[in-house]
Amino acid sequence: MKGPLFYSKILLFGEYGIIKDSKGLSIPYNFYNGALKTSDSLSGQHLKSNQNLNRFAAYLKDLAIEKPNLVTFDFGALEKDIEEGMYFDSSIPQGYGVGSSGALVAAIYEKYAKEKITVLESLTREKLLSLKTIFGEMESFFHGKSSGLDPLNSYLSLPILINSKDHIEAAGIPSQATNGKGAVFLLDSGIVGETAPMVNIFMENMKQEGFRQMLKNKFVKHTDACVDDFLKGDVKSLFGNIKQLSHVVLDNFKPMIPKQFHKLWKEGIDTNAYYLKLCGSGGGGYILGFTEDLEKAQKALKNYKLEVVYNF
Repeated sequence: MKGPLFYSKILLFGEYGIIKDSKGLSIPYNFYNGALKTSDSLSGQHLKSNQNLNRFAAYLKDLAIEKPNLVTFDFGALEKDIEEGMYFDSSIPQGYGVGSSGALVAAIYEKYAKEKITVLESLTREKLLSLKTIFGEMESFFHGKSSGLDPLNSYLSLPILINSKDHIEAAGIPSQATNGKGAVFLLDSGIVGETAPMVNIFMENMKQEGFRQMLKNKFVKHTDACVDDFLKGDVKSLFGNIKQLSHVVLDNFKPMIPKQFHKLWKEGIDTNAYYLKLCGSGGGGYILGFTEDLEKAQKALKNYKLEVVYNF
């Protein structure tokens, strides 16, 4: 057995902000993917994945009892397949902010959900919100509270525009400039990040009035402007807003940025060679970079591995 491929995702804008109703923009990233497979001799990572699927199935059973109107699965088929050696074969790095658990959730829903909403039908706002709610509950098994966006992106394989918690839509993004000098890139921090502790730090900070004001008046403001600029293709305005956003993150989200990258982060802002921002919850994994001149950024970051994900 080999199931269809589900891709990783990149949340270009909106990390943390979407918890507080900022806009967000998430795009599929086809460089990494995963699929459900079966093997009769499991070892290493595949065995670990199979055991994880077993725990996930038990969690989904509880969820079906707890919230019977949300989603139901063919548990007979799911448990039989797990018993026969099913695992999730994935090239998506875990703890890197590119949606490894999201792709798995999408794959399980696609194969085992009953009365599922399919990609082939007209995706109304109601259907997108239902999917997001279902995926949020499913993905909570992996890292506490989940927005459901990662699996949604993986399932639909379309860019998703988040206008607010209750208003999401599939979005068209400007086509890439094949000979453009500018780029969005991933910088590998070389550290595995964990979502839950980072989200806990954020939630603790949200108890402070000053932090809440900063989030609303600076972080959300610049995030929303970045999303609008990106969708309009207004590169000049976009880079002005990304620079501001990068600054706000460095000043207010230090725990989410690995210590050894604080200096590099500031150098980007000071030299305008590149601007860095969080990719996912931070704490490690990938850091997202934006540059108007890729060669200049590559020189400045020559000691790091960069992966280009979008060209301006």
